[in-house]
Amino acid sequence: MVGRTALSHWKRFWDHGGWWRAVLLTAAYFVLYQASSLLFLPLAGQVGGPDSALSVLVLFALPILLGGLLLVAFALSTGWLRELFRRQPIRGRGWMWTAVAVVLAFNILRLATVDYGTAGFDVVAAWLVTGLFIGFAEEVLTRGLVVNLLRKAGHREIIVAVGSAALFAAMHAGNLLTGQSLFATSFQLLYTFAFGICMYLTLRVTGNLIWPILLHATTDPSIFLQSSYPADSALAGFAALGNIPVIILGIVFLFFIRGQVQEPAFPGGLETGKVLS
Repeated sequence: MVGRTALSHWKRFWDHGGWWRAVLLTAAYFVLYQASSLLFLPLAGQVGGPDSALSVLVLFALPILLGGLLLVAFALSTGWLRELFRRQPIRGRGWMWTAVAVVLAFNILRLATVDYGTAGFDVVAAWLVTGLFIGFAEEVLTRGLVVNLLRKAGHREIIVAVGSAALFAAMHAGNLLTGQSLFATSFQLLYTFAFGICMYLTLRVTGNLIWPILLHATTDPSIFLQSSYPADSALAGFAALGNIPVIILGIVFLFFIRGQVQEPAFPGGLETGKVLS
């Protein structure tokens, strides 16, 4: 009885939504993810060089996999897991496909200009697996749980888009702790914010969380592989500039986002709410 009461209070707390709960959840995830990364750090010296397939799996894939499992456990505890993967309660507009097309086009270009002979099959496979884990965890958190929390509080979609993108970008500020320069981190924050807007639009226009997960899953591997093992061609140089169009379009898209999901109902979820376009 006590356990059921505690779970009921837990679910009721999160069902109210709100920006500060979104910040709290993101911060908790970030701390737990960083802690899990430290757990695997002792294995780093036993899996070969920093560019080996095992190193990629141990240092990147395993911590983000654990983070994804924690997010699934959280979604199950609140009863939101099915809700996250239901059809979106607010439909997208035709222009939103531009965000999907631009991100996908440059992902394809980058993957087409990787020197696979130098990279090796094992490293490529390790990055593809890692990318899938990254796409799942980061999209479930920011375009799934955070979007859900902001909509449950009745925020307009522009706030939902900006809030989810801002929290997504903020998590990458932690790269300063790894020794990344302030300039590089600042540029990364700008890019990840704009990329977050594109992923929100992907969520809206496709109608399901699975599609931003898969699009995101091809982004990180394409960036890491193409920057580390670029093919010797002019197209490789053009593909490497893909972050710039994403930044420009992500900022421009902000001026066109409309709509609002209203009257969130508990426990029925967002599908019972009204939608204002």
